[in-house]
Amino acid sequence: MATQENIVEKHMSINITVSRGNNLQGKQVNNFRSFLQVEVDRVVLGTSDKKPFDPEEQCVVYDFTCSFHCSSDTQALSDIAHKPIILMVTEVLSEEKRAEEKTTVLGQAVVDLLPLLQGQCSFSLKVPLNPLTSSLAKESSHGFNLKQPTLDVCVSVLDPVLSESERSSCSLLKVSVETAFSVPESWMLPSGPAPSPCSYTAALEVPLTAEKDQVLVFCEGQLKPGGQREENSRQKKRPHQSLLVPENHFLPGAFFQAEPIEQEDGELTGLEDREFRNEAETTKKRVSWDTEMCCLLDRGGTTRLQQMISESRLWPVEIMRLLTPFEKAIETKQLTEGNPEIPFHGVAFVDMGQLLYPGVSRIRGAYSIQPFSEAELLNKANRSVSVLKEYVKDAAIQAKARASSATGSPKGKSGRNMDARISKELTKKIRTSAADSGTDGQNQTELRVNIEGNMYLEARTYIIIEIALEKPLVPKTSPEELAQRVKALIPPRPPLPAGPSRAERAVMDFHRQVGNVVSHVSDQYKELFGASSRTHLEDCSQEQMMVQLMAMLNVSGRYFTFKEQMKPAVVRIVRDKLQRTEPISDPQELQAFVSKLYVYLVDEMHVALNKIYSEDIDDDSPDEIHLNSSQLRHFAKEAQLTGDYQQAAQYCQELVVRHPSEPSHMFECGSLYMLTGDYMKAKECFHAAVSIQQAHQPSLMMCGVLAVMFEHYKEAQTFLERATNIDPHSVVAWTLLGLVHERKNEHILAESACLEAKRQLRAKEAKNEIQKEEEKTDKQEEGKTATPAHQGSTANQNSEFVDQVSEMHKEPSAQSIGSRSAPTKLSSTIYTETVQFLLQNNALQMAEHALSQELLCSDDGHSVSYLVHLAQLQMLKADYSSAAVNLKQALIHKDQQDADVWALNGHCHYLRGEPHVAQHSYKQSLCLPQQPSDSHLVLLRLGSIYLQQEKFEQAKVVYLQACEQSPSCLTWLGLGIACYRLEELCVAEDAFIQANRLNTQNAEVWAYLSLISLRTGKPKEAEHFYKCAVRFNLQKDSLLKELNELKDHLRFSHLASCFARCSQAGV
Repeated sequence: MATQENIVEKHMSINITVSRGNNLQGKQVNNFRSFLQVEVDRVVLGTSDKKPFDPEEQCVVYDFTCSFHCSSDTQALSDIAHKPIILMVTEVLSEEKRAEEKTTVLGQAVVDLLPLLQGQCSFSLKVPLNPLTSSLAKESSHGFNLKQPTLDVCVSVLDPVLSESERSSCSLLKVSVETAFSVPESWMLPSGPAPSPCSYTAALEVPLTAEKDQVLVFCEGQLKPGGQREENSRQKKRPHQSLLVPENHFLPGAFFQAEPIEQEDGELTGLEDREFRNEAETTKKRVSWDTEMCCLLDRGGTTRLQQMISESRLWPVEIMRLLTPFEKAIETKQLTEGNPEIPFHGVAFVDMGQLLYPGVSRIRGAYSIQPFSEAELLNKANRSVSVLKEYVKDAAIQAKARASSATGSPKGKSGRNMDARISKELTKKIRTSAADSGTDGQNQTELRVNIEGNMYLEARTYIIIEIALEKPLVPKTSPEELAQRVKALIPPRPPLPAGPSRAERAVMDFHRQVGNVVSHVSDQYKELFGASSRTHLEDCSQEQMMVQLMAMLNVSGRYFTFKEQMKPAVVRIVRDKLQRTEPISDPQELQAFVSKLYVYLVDEMHVALNKIYSEDIDDDSPDEIHLNSSQLRHFAKEAQLTGDYQQAAQYCQELVVRHPSEPSHMFECGSLYMLTGDYMKAKECFHAAVSIQQAHQPSLMMCGVLAVMFEHYKEAQTFLERATNIDPHSVVAWTLLGLVHERKNEHILAESACLEAKRQLRAKEAKNEIQKEEEKTDKQEEGKTATPAHQGSTANQNSEFVDQVSEMHKEPSAQSIGSRSAPTKLSSTIYTETVQFLLQNNALQMAEHALSQELLCSDDGHSVSYLVHLAQLQMLKADYSSAAVNLKQALIHKDQQDADVWALNGHCHYLRGEPHVAQHSYKQSLCLPQQPSDSHLVLLRLGSIYLQQEKFEQAKVVYLQACEQSPSCLTWLGLGIACYRLEELCVAEDAFIQANRLNTQNAEVWAYLSLISLRTGKPKEAEHFYKCAVRFNLQKDSLLKELNELKDHLRFSHLASCFARCSQAGV
């Protein structure tokens, strides 16, 4: 009974029908007769009758059908994958009754049965009929027509070879052995035109089923001289070439595709190896196979292949060189069954781990050949038996058995290919030998050195191998499935209610126009009556004032203007709200509609007036300005950097309320909560951002980071895979995915993600280098074209221009050197950008893990980026002492020319309470040509230091620069304080008013406004400002003390002046 993993065993009949031969012509033109012979694996399936040539149709009608029975076990089906049907066409030269018939072979055709394994029940094709030798091909003009002779062949089976379920679970494995380059110099080419008698063999073992393996043997290697490269798009060859004519060696439609060395998956891909490989592949001798062998893996074989790669990702490919063909070496007993010594026994270890990368079904690369050693085989590949040795042993046993039974056995019965018989039993013997000799192989040391194998090391021989699967072992999750998984974890937020309808917009526009008219009428009222409105109420009635106002509006023409302004709003009310678009002809109906419209407009006017004069309007802050979104984001970032997290949260929440459909604002809220350590709220914010926009990549990445923190690794993988799917070029997303796989001990998947991150980083840096080169070229061209225009300039201008141009010409040389090394030597690691992203979003735990990986992959110890990122992490953890040490080292490495490092050093010492060191660092960062990225915070803290040192002029300059670059409440506050201390009270008051307009809840601003009001003789305003400062929780004790002292001083001065006046009056 078949299991889920096995193919259902059954016997099937494969039918081969050859209907006709086209464009055939033999030596006997008038009496051309031929017959057809069909064979598979050296077994003749049948021979057709002798058929004459039809001159009218220009063909030979064979109508010959034969069949062979084939088992459907995996081994038999795998044989079908690489053993073709061979068709031989033979011409009958003479036919005598008492003499043997004379014949000559016209040609050979080959039919591959692979389509049967791909689901086809029948297929028809024209196959070319090729002559036996190339010499006959040259004489084709005599033997054949100019057209290519072909055979019409049809192959069919009653039922599919594999059912749908079997075909979906099986996979075709194709192994291509291309060329071994830089072979030992002792391998000599034959002096004459005859082919070399030496044979070159490569072999490896692959699983077929859950219990059975198959050995793939490539015996047809040919030693070739150097002098030129191998052709890029050369055609692949079939195995078992000894049975085929030269023209049938090649697989139709299968070619080797050239690819850059840096895209290969094997060894020798570094910059230091390219010169050697270029020389080896051009000038040195090589052994060429160019052969592809295909086998079928069932479900169990596919699963076992995946399991074996997981256990040991290095798979041995063994190589040997014989001085005679393999069969002859067996017959002459150069290779014996006892303990065969394999000449020139080498092994290349192919890293199969990349076949476990998601979506990867093919690997190709160069692999170094080293001397075969059983200890090395056990150590690297976890195998203890040589495939080639077992293959030679079984071949010797089979040859001995054939020799002993040759006298009693017909030749046709033993005409099978020796390789096929050996491979059926080889796996079992390899396993038995491994079990028997495993202990001895581990305990015994190999005494004899493989001298011939060491030649591979001396010559640095390597072999190009390609392994391809029909479908990946680890399927790549589709974008649609990933989107569904994210949707299941975070359902999309229901769409927001639609905006106001046309009718609602018409009513809102009417209310707005009413408000405009009321505003203008109020202005006219104030202009007419002014502040004496109460006096006018006493002199005349309200009706008389109304009459005067209407008269003034009519005289000035404003009444007519107001009516014209209201007309479009009324028209929209009629059209959109009351739904009347056709003219009304009936007078009564028109009168009724006008009455209805009047009542409706009066009602809506009352609604508008109630809104205008409602008590909900805050009249206390008429000068408050409306902050836009960019200002709110700037103020939120400023509050976060200065430690005012509550204020930052208010700004973020304001942004979310204003823009509920924008996920970036919710994402910023999540980053803020990450800083405060409230991870649950941060998770809610990031999930809310994803619910707003399912493809918001930064939020998906942070959802993954938080899932890792909560040890929800499956969710983390889903979020990060979706992030890589949304932006496949994101270095950060791929790196984070690799870190998640590493946490799960999925080392191969982690390696896959990190390799993809490196690939994207390399492409990104190469693109940046190209852009830099283009920009410099453009600048040089602009400089050259601008030279004549500056001829009349001053000498100083000319000298500066010459210096600039000279610098432009010097820089590209250094850049060109860097660009050449960009493909292999990266200026940063994949963890650099990742750590930066994590630190920006305050994911300290994951950032620390990424930093440790950056340190491990750094070749030169602590890089500058590592030191800077480590210092940032330590500062976020309030470990300022350690951060200062790391920043000092970074400044030494950077040659003190990085403004951001100087600024970070200033922040570190500022937070440590070392203002003098911080001041020096801030000034240094601002003096460099490239300003620090956080110059706003640098200016704020430098100005604060100057205020502490009572250097008010310097503080004024710094805060004024901050107000010009990025104004905020704190910049205006600092400018106001500096001016106040300099006794510039008017300027200080204006600065404090600007600060108050940007933030009405800053207690310090209210306190300074109170101080200025006290000093300028405005006690009532001062008291109001003081109350506001207390209400907003003024925390600065020194400022409170100053306020109280100034109040006491003014009160004492007032009492003293009163006492003086009283004294003078008494005198």
